[in-house]
Amino acid sequence: MNALIMVDIQNDFLPGGALAVPHGDTIISIVNRLQPFFQLVVATQDWHPPNHMSFVSQHPGHSVGDVVNLDGLDQVLWPTHCVHNSHGAAMHDQLHTTSIAEVFHKGTEPRLDSYSGFFDNGGNHETGMGTYLRDRRVTDNFIVGLATDYCVRATALDSIRLGFRTWLIEDACRGVELNAGDCEAAITEMKQAGVQCATSARWLAPNSTAPS
Repeated sequence: MNALIMVDIQNDFLPGGALAVPHGDTIISIVNRLQPFFQLVVATQDWHPPNHMSFVSQHPGHSVGDVVNLDGLDQVLWPTHCVHNSHGAAMHDQLHTTSIAEVFHKGTEPRLDSYSGFFDNGGNHETGMGTYLRDRRVTDNFIVGLATDYCVRATALDSIRLGFRTWLIEDACRGVELNAGDCEAAITEMKQAGVQCATSARWLAPNSTAPS
């Protein structure tokens, strides 16, 4: 079975949000059109407590984009975003959600960030998505969402590590680009790890014969 994984298409990561990904809203119509082609659709959400240690507000004297050591892991500092149950943490109202079978929350512990939809950044604590997909005999994960150079990248790499065939639908993702070239470097890393790349035309182009 093939699964579509929609990564963090949340208000705070879209234009007007606290941590807006440039042009992040342009993927929504593509993702909506892709959903009917997949047997299983799941989604991830950043779901932070208000005192999450990835927030620059928790580190006086630091700025957004600074990197600090947090319990032995490098942690990029971000604006306060996707606080659980807030408007910013909600999925965008133009995103079709009726086909989503399960939503997996991440970044729920104050001192653990979780870019990946499968694990925290230390790779120790699971969100449950890997088990959920295996239990449903998923073999191939197709990943879309935000942001290419952070949560999409981490989700794709963990998907490969867990033994799933993994695809990045490139035009259905957008990146943060804190530094120029970050998205290109992330895509190169994913490819080197075994992630295959596709575009939505595989499904949406006239006369497409892409499998569901």
